[in-house]
Amino acid sequence: MARHAREPSPPRPRQPRRAPVVSAALVLLLVLLVTAGWLHTSGRWPFTPDAGPAPALRTSPPVLGGPVIVVGPATALAVLATLPVKGRAPSNNYQRSAFGEAWLDADANGCDTRNDILRRDLTDLTFTDGSLCTVAAGTMMEPYTGRQISFQRGKDSSGAIQIDHVVALGNAWQTGAAALTAQQRQSLANDPLNLLAVDGPANQEKSDGDAATWLPPEKKIRCLYVARQISVKAAYQLWVTPAEKVAMERILGLCPKQQSLPSGYLP
Repeated sequence: MARHAREPSPPRPRQPRRAPVVSAALVLLLVLLVTAGWLHTSGRWPFTPDAGPAPALRTSPPVLGGPVIVVGPATALAVLATLPVKGRAPSNNYQRSAFGEAWLDADANGCDTRNDILRRDLTDLTFTDGSLCTVAAGTMMEPYTGRQISFQRGKDSSGAIQIDHVVALGNAWQTGAAALTAQQRQSLANDPLNLLAVDGPANQEKSDGDAATWLPPEKKIRCLYVARQISVKAAYQLWVTPAEKVAMERILGLCPKQQSLPSGYLP
């Protein structure tokens, strides 16, 4: 019987040459490391964004319903650069009453501060009978969580939306407010600049945290949130801790053109 000739084996696929690729990657990595080291030692890295010109600062008249300092327009980074940096003072003598009665009518518009903020931040408002101040219900796109939530005045429902002191009063006390006059602390506690209507549970989670220990879960609001904290601290001669400043610079590094905000008492 005739033997069938064996079919030739298919050629084996050629293995890619990885050595040159790996070598090129290592060389690139080495170049990047050397460049980063040179930039760092020469003071050119990490890159510092341009904060722009420093704000103009002037003392405000000592009245209820006015900031301690009027801060001119500037980026939040430029205002941050004007704030002293210190550690937190002790909190063992802090009392909420040091900031006056809650929700005064500090701007003398006939409505208490809580309802002022609800009227500012909520939409689809309804009011209690016979009132143009007391908000009975409304809705809002809540800034800290990014969710739409509703407000309904009532014993068991009002807490769904709370008014947050963006610079918490406990934090303010430990970073300079203890040295303010009683009237200045009342102004700080009721300045619309320092107040936001927010999700109740998020506000409770924040407590008296600063930017180093708590930031809104909704990342889109963080630049404006930190800018608001900086603006409050500048308007009321408060300081920031080292860790707080680092956290603020990190957030604003993503939005270096973010502007500071004026006191809510100013026209």
